[in-house]
Amino acid sequence: MKKKFKCEIDCANCAAKVEEAVRKIDGVTDARVNFMTQKFTLEADDARYDEILKEAVRVGKKIEPDFAVEI
Repeated sequence: MKKKFKCEIDCANCAAKVEEAVRKIDGVTDARVNFMTQKFTLEADDARYDEILKEAVRVGKKIEPDFAVEI
């Protein structure tokens, strides 16, 4: 399943770091964090999507405390 969310991220470098970390989560097929459009795209296993999304947000907040995703 692939979904796009509005997100809040402070810089392009942080966006790249969050993107890289989220891609390492088990079940994630692809992840994109676009600083310019403030969009977060997550493609992950359908059966565990909600669980993976919560983990992705948690990982993002570890890297950038201001990272927020509108679900």
